[in-house]
Amino acid sequence: MSHPSILLIDDEEIMREVISKLLEREGYRVFTAPTGDEGLKILEVEPVDLIVLDLMLPGKSGLDTLKEMLAVDPDLVVIMISAYASIENAVQATKLGAFDFVTKPFKNEELLHIVKNGITRRTLVMENRQLKRNFAKRFSFQNLIGKSEPMQRVFELISHVGPSRSTILIQGESGTGKELAAKAIHNCSPRKDNPFVALNSGSIPNDLLESELFGHVKGAFTGAVASKKGLFEIADGGTVFLDEVGNLYGPTQAKLLRVIQEREFRRVGGLENIHVDVRIIAATNADLRANVESGHFRDDLYYRLNVITLPLPPLRERKDDVPLLADHFIKQFCEAEERPLCTLDQESLKVLMEYDWPGHVRELENTIERAVVLVAEDGLIEQSLFPREILESSSVNLSRLKLGDNGSSLKDLVLEFERNLILAALKKTDWNQKRAAGLLGVNATTLNEKLKRLNITIP
Repeated sequence: MSHPSILLIDDEEIMREVISKLLEREGYRVFTAPTGDEGLKILEVEPVDLIVLDLMLPGKSGLDTLKEMLAVDPDLVVIMISAYASIENAVQATKLGAFDFVTKPFKNEELLHIVKNGITRRTLVMENRQLKRNFAKRFSFQNLIGKSEPMQRVFELISHVGPSRSTILIQGESGTGKELAAKAIHNCSPRKDNPFVALNSGSIPNDLLESELFGHVKGAFTGAVASKKGLFEIADGGTVFLDEVGNLYGPTQAKLLRVIQEREFRRVGGLENIHVDVRIIAATNADLRANVESGHFRDDLYYRLNVITLPLPPLRERKDDVPLLADHFIKQFCEAEERPLCTLDQESLKVLMEYDWPGHVRELENTIERAVVLVAEDGLIEQSLFPREILESSSVNLSRLKLGDNGSSLKDLVLEFERNLILAALKKTDWNQKRAAGLLGVNATTLNEKLKRLNITIP
């Protein structure tokens, strides 16, 4: 803050002139007003960092002016001055939010020192607020959370494509947050105040899918007792999100292509063309290009959908985000359960970081919810609260190697560790011995011998 601005409110003209010159010599930009009402008008149009406010003013009192100013900006630094000071006035002003109270007459050095401290406080408050905004912007974007480099690229791409009219294809495995990304794009667009309508194309039977998307007229099919609007009509002016678009069957693909090209369609059983203005965001966990080559997906529709591609990384490729996501879910579920905030111990966090998360963010969310529900009164989330598959996958979890009451031999501990490591490699490779041997850095014959020695059976 190179040139902080100060608003001086005092009904004595000489006092205003003396204080304003004193402050201007120190490099401050000074506005002056003789009454509280005029000071409030200045505050409405000028950025002010600090206010020097006389307690005794004609009309609106200094204390009433203080209340109204802090209602406008609670972070304002207000220094009260008065020739009629009392302990009661000082206490009341402080309770209302004044930064300090100075009695007239005062020494110039005294006032300048208090003003300097006030400006420092204002600067720290504003910098702290900006840091929080930057943190939120950097690590969270429209409910998408991540500090990893892959997620930062996602945030940047959403910021660029959101304001456009282009069709977007989001690619990612199930559970990576494709609908959250679609909502983020919608909320960054000029359509944000209009409907966002989502449909999972794989969850609706083919004979009902067209009716859901395009609506139908009365009598179009058995059970159509009344006309019904489809999602494209409902979303007019907004966004339609088609999840798992690769599951659309042939006739529906053709109708969707017409909507993209002509911005019009017909209801099932209808004759009238209905015009709509919608943005389409599609998502898939399949290889649409491979589906095109196999003849299961129209190539012309693929190219219409694939104008801009937004790839969402799986959680195993952004492990740096696991602590941030875990913390987010802990806060979310502790609030939902109306319990004090829980914490993760270091061993538990290590287990979460080692796991590959085949179910992605959704699986992590479920894991944290389970832990919050089952955690003891001390609120410490230990790894024993995690599902068995997560614990069994932790290949380097030394905390599980515990000495018995009478001790354990080094040989037994090494064998147990070796067994756990081999099991982890086998599970990671879907019990493929050759690939597991590669992971472990041994040949297949050596691994086979170890399986026999450790009594490990392949399912």
